[in-house]
Amino acid sequence: MEGIDRWIPHSAMTDPGRHANAIAALPSEVGALIQIIQGVLIHSDWVREYGLDETKLNSTARTTLPIAERLNDVLSRDPRPLSIQRSADKRSVGTCRDYAMMLCSFLRCKGVPARMRCGFAAYFSNAWEDHWVCEYWDSSAGEWCLCDPQIDQMLRQRSQISFDPANVPRQSFMSAGEAWLECRRARADPTSFGHGNVTGLWFVKINVLRDHYVLSGRETSSWDRWRDAPQPKRAVTGSELELLDALAANPEQPLVEIAPDW
Repeated sequence: MEGIDRWIPHSAMTDPGRHANAIAALPSEVGALIQIIQGVLIHSDWVREYGLDETKLNSTARTTLPIAERLNDVLSRDPRPLSIQRSADKRSVGTCRDYAMMLCSFLRCKGVPARMRCGFAAYFSNAWEDHWVCEYWDSSAGEWCLCDPQIDQMLRQRSQISFDPANVPRQSFMSAGEAWLECRRARADPTSFGHGNVTGLWFVKINVLRDHYVLSGRETSSWDRWRDAPQPKRAVTGSELELLDALAANPEQPLVEIAPDW
């Protein structure tokens, strides 16, 4: 399938399986879907903000699950329809990628071209924070629209976010490739990109690879284990630059298989 419509069929990760009928009953408007997702998910990094005990998180908290499995988890905690907002302690605990993947799955179920993107958000702190969002094709405008279903009322207040999560300004989110090229052109400081105290060009490299993979239908990859990388591996070598420059400039090119220890 060519062009925009290639982003309508599900991947193995976004296929809702037996939950397709439940999703079909949901509204089609993007903002409404975002609110529904916020009512069934909670982010593992923010559980304390919702009054939960972070020491009691289970193994799914930082594991990106296929949507069919994630919805199994949602309904095992509360079997009511997905449109009913759960209390925080009854929601499935995941990460930003789970929010983005769920919106991507719901939109594809509605026949809307949608995909996930890996990059960096400027709206959580003064730095560019490692983050995943969803893009959908706005046919009326003829362009991709950025959405961040993670931005609920708590995050709006905490981070003073004023924009609509269904329409994230492009200047507020930088795809990994854009970040890489800005750093390479000395227009951005690599240490301002990362996750927590892990920052720098090496982290930008990791997200360049992850964004390339997701645009090839690989929503998860070996690069998700970046936390396990030993310090000597947290570097970018001169031999890597040409390929990374090419992937950053054209992340939608045919998949380049890269060894996990590269």
